[in-house]
Amino acid sequence: MDYSKLQNGSDIRGVALEGIEGQHINLTETACKDIGRGFALWLMKKTGKKSGLKVAVGRDSRLSGPALCGWICEAMVAQGLEVTDFGMASTPAMFMATVTEGYAYDGTVMITASHLPFNRNGFKFFTAEGGLEKGDIKEILTFAAGNETTGLAAGKLISGEFMDAYAGILCDKIRAATGEDKPLDGFRIVVDAGNGAGGFYVDKVLKPLGANTEGSRYLDPDGSFPNHIPNPEDKTAMEAITESVKLANADLGIIFDTDVDRAGAVLSDGSELNRNRIIAMLSAILLREYPGTTIVTDSITSTGLAKFIEAKGGIHHRFKRGYRNVINESIRLNAQGQDSQLAIETSGHGALKENYFLDDGAYLVTKLLIELARGRKEGYTLESLIAELEEPAESVEFRMNILLEDFKPYGQQVIDELTAYAAKQPGWSLAPSNFEGVRVNLDEAHGNGWFLLRLSLHDPLLPLNIESNSIGGAKKIAGELSSFIANYDKLDAQKLLDFSK
Repeated sequence: MDYSKLQNGSDIRGVALEGIEGQHINLTETACKDIGRGFALWLMKKTGKKSGLKVAVGRDSRLSGPALCGWICEAMVAQGLEVTDFGMASTPAMFMATVTEGYAYDGTVMITASHLPFNRNGFKFFTAEGGLEKGDIKEILTFAAGNETTGLAAGKLISGEFMDAYAGILCDKIRAATGEDKPLDGFRIVVDAGNGAGGFYVDKVLKPLGANTEGSRYLDPDGSFPNHIPNPEDKTAMEAITESVKLANADLGIIFDTDVDRAGAVLSDGSELNRNRIIAMLSAILLREYPGTTIVTDSITSTGLAKFIEAKGGIHHRFKRGYRNVINESIRLNAQGQDSQLAIETSGHGALKENYFLDDGAYLVTKLLIELARGRKEGYTLESLIAELEEPAESVEFRMNILLEDFKPYGQQVIDELTAYAAKQPGWSLAPSNFEGVRVNLDEAHGNGWFLLRLSLHDPLLPLNIESNSIGGAKKIAGELSSFIANYDKLDAQKLLDFSK
C-alpha cells in the first residue's frame, strides 16, 4: 500500500479494526512492522548512533493497542534496538520519558489516535527535542516503504513502567508551588477519563495530594468507549463531566481526551472551562507569573479573549489552526526575543514554555489545581479569574465541502475573492495581523461580530466560523455572506444558506 496515506500531519493514523462500514484495516501487521523498521532507521540517522539505541513504547486504551504494540516492538527489536514496553501510558508521559533523569530514552512511540472512533489507531513519535514534525513522519514512512535495514543484530524487549514517575513529577510541581504536602485536602475534584488513559490522575495525583475524588467517572480503560467519546470538545462528554460536578457538589471537574494531551474542566458553578474560557484562565495565571508575555492561539479565538489578554497586560497573537502550528509559532517568537509562555488551541491542545512546549492536558490541569489551592489561601476563586471575559452572544460553525478532488486551488480562490469583496463592503473591516484565511469584523449595523473563512488543513473543506455579540447577529452575518458564497457552485454551502433565511 501507499504508506504516505497514513500520514496525518505530524502523526501516523489509520484503521486498525473492522467494525465501521466502508472503513477497512490499513494499519496491518506488515504496515506496523515496516513503520517500526522505518522509525529505527530514522532514529539512527537522527542521533548518529550506530548501536545502543534505547526506545520506549506506550499506548492508550484502544482495543487494537496491544496488537500494534507487539508488532512495532518486534520490528524495532529486529533492527537492534533495546525496546521497553510501558503498557498503558499517556502521550505527554512518553515525551517526558526522553528527558527525565534515569530514563532519557533516545526516542519513544505512543500508540494512539486521540479522540477518533474505536476502530482507529496510530503512532506519535518523540525525541528529547519534542514531537516529530511533518517532514520527519514523511521520512519514516519513506523508510517504511523501502527495504533498508539497520544491519544490526537483534536487540531486546523488556517491560517497564513510567506513569508512576510521570505522576510524581506533577505531584512535586503542585507541592512545590503550594508549599504543602496535601494542598488539595478538603477539595472535592471529580475526573471523567472517558475510559481512556487518563484515569491515573485520580489515584496517582489527586488522592496523594489529599483530594476527595468521589463522583469521578469512567476511569477504567476500555477502548470500545462505551460511555462517550473521550474528547473535551464533544457535547455529550462535557455534559457528562458537568453532571458529575453538580451531583458531587465538586470544587472542580476534569475531563481528558483518550491520550491525555488535551483537557477541559468544569468549575464549581457548573460552567464549562473549555475553548476561549480555558485559554483566558491560563492566560490570567501566566500573565501574573510572566507579565507582558505573548499568548499564541489558533485563528478562531474570540474578540473578547483578545480584549481580556490585552487588559491583563499581555499580547494576543492569533495564528493558524493546528496544534503544531501554534506551538512552533510560540517557539519562533521566543527565538526572536519575544517572550511567549503559552501556545494553545481552542480544541484544548495547550503547551507551556515552562514545560518543554509539550501539549499536555494533565500539566494544564496541574496549573489549575495550583491556582485552586492558592485561591483558597488568598481568598479568590477560579471563577473570579475570568469574570471580566466578554463572551459572544452567539457562535456557530459551518463546514462547507469543496466538491472537487483538487480542492485547494478552488478553496484559496474563494478566500482571495472574499478578501477583495470584504474590503469594499460597508460596515466590514479586514482584521489586522491575520495569518489564516480571511477574518472580517462587522459593525453593529451588520451583525456586531466577526467571521473567519479558512481552508481546512487536510480535508476538502472551507470551515466558516461566525461570532456575534448580539442575539440574532450570527444570522445577520450569515445573511450578509450568503449572496457572495452562493456564487460558488463547487462549494456545498446549503446549511449556511438555510441558516441565513
